[in-house]
Amino acid sequence: MHIAVYCSASENIAPEHLELAGALGAAIAKREWSLVWGGGQISMMGAVSRACREHGGETIGVIPQRLAEYEFADHQATELHVVDDMRVRKALLDQFSDAFITMAGGAGTMEEFFEIWVGRSLGFHEKPVVILDPDNFYGPLRIFLEYLAAQNFLKPHQLEYIIWTTTVEEALDACVQRS
Repeated sequence: MHIAVYCSASENIAPEHLELAGALGAAIAKREWSLVWGGGQISMMGAVSRACREHGGETIGVIPQRLAEYEFADHQATELHVVDDMRVRKALLDQFSDAFITMAGGAGTMEEFFEIWVGRSLGFHEKPVVILDPDNFYGPLRIFLEYLAAQNFLKPHQLEYIIWTTTVEEALDACVQRS
């Protein structure tokens, strides 16, 4: 199984986020699954990929040339795909993955999450869309999405396509669910 992980590349975040990313990477490897991620070597992106490899897992990174030039690329990846732009990156992450886990992150993480969730809710794929949120980082997002549904800007079934989890094991177990 190939698990896409969306997470932060910010180097100015709390260490707990790095620890969680490392725990997720190790758990992916222990299940003999593969990590698919944005190809970065810094922050949570680096933590998840290093831990996966340290525990014998395969890592498949997809990074735009522009970011690779800044030396963000993780050249230790099992496979590293350097692509032209973010649109190609997201398409390959989708193509290579059987499920998606979103962890704490900023604008890029949110963009990736929303694109894959909307695709799921419109029936373009049936892959699980999971949020791993042990500390309620995404609590305000969840409230906002529920508000959108209450105001009829979302159909109630769209919320059902997001699987909210609080532990690494719950998140990985959710990756084999088909809703």
